[in-house]
Amino acid sequence: MRRVTATGFVMLTLFAVMLVSPAAAADWKPTKPITAIVPWPAGGATDLTVRILASEMEKILGQRISVLNTPGATGAIGMKNAYDAPRDGYTWSANSDTSLVNYPVLELMKTTHREWFQWYALFTPCIVSTTADYPAKDLADLVKMMKEKPGQVPVASAGVGSSGHTALEVFKSVTGVTVRHVPYAGGNPAVVATVAGESNVVMQLSMEQADMIRAKKLKPLANLSNRPLNVSGYGEIPPITKWYPNFPLTGSHFGIMIPKGVPAEVVSAVSKAFDVAAKSEALKTFAEQKAVFLVNVKEDEAMKVAEETASITTWTLFDNGVAKISPAQFNISRPKR
Repeated sequence: MRRVTATGFVMLTLFAVMLVSPAAAADWKPTKPITAIVPWPAGGATDLTVRILASEMEKILGQRISVLNTPGATGAIGMKNAYDAPRDGYTWSANSDTSLVNYPVLELMKTTHREWFQWYALFTPCIVSTTADYPAKDLADLVKMMKEKPGQVPVASAGVGSSGHTALEVFKSVTGVTVRHVPYAGGNPAVVATVAGESNVVMQLSMEQADMIRAKKLKPLANLSNRPLNVSGYGEIPPITKWYPNFPLTGSHFGIMIPKGVPAEVVSAVSKAFDVAAKSEALKTFAEQKAVFLVNVKEDEAMKVAEETASITTWTLFDNGVAKISPAQFNISRPKR
């Protein structure tokens, strides 16, 4: 019988570890089309983002990525469909970090953001805009009008717990105004409805408002970030910190999500394809057209982004009475002031 020396035993052990290590796993090569479930209507921020990413990632993965719009329940229906699908890598979802972290406190899903792998390509701030003929000259004027008519000024959003609604709740907390929230089934419908005069104000994402701002059908007063936002063909939109220096960064990261439990080689392959897509000229051009900021955060880094978002948005919704379940039940810490 051959003896295995100590050195040989160590080498065999290391070899065995390499065989099962996720880092050493062979890249996944999909053998059939992939479905990316978008839990919002076509034309919104999530839909627009994932279609660009899918077209670029297809080139790397070698298979078609079909986008399936499944709106309803502020995106929770489509997300649940993706979560309940087989963990084989062939069913993805796409959403914003804001919506994902809000679902459990709004009782829309039992799962939390920690149960998903996440990849974010874009950050889009929310913009406070009014109809073109609304009398408010600037943000200070709008806040004054809202305070003069408490609970009367209608503000459109993509639905309860959406990026626009969350931005509105943060806005209310900081400025002290009360308004009439008008939820729609998605960001694009909310913007279109405001242009049509169904609402006076909309606080949806820059990506969803850019075309209407450029066409002068919406009047932007401020973007909810700490730096000016340039909309090509229009100009700069001032940051809300011009009026409220301590206003928290309010917007959403958009990208791809896959429930945890898929094989490690799937995660590795998706990350590599996503990295190429996030650096593509197609996405860069799209970002310039839609007035959004390019980012490229994946897996652990993306989870940190989601944790920061959860701290701000879930506690704002809870403190304002929108969410009935405390974020503390999901070990989400309050934001540091």
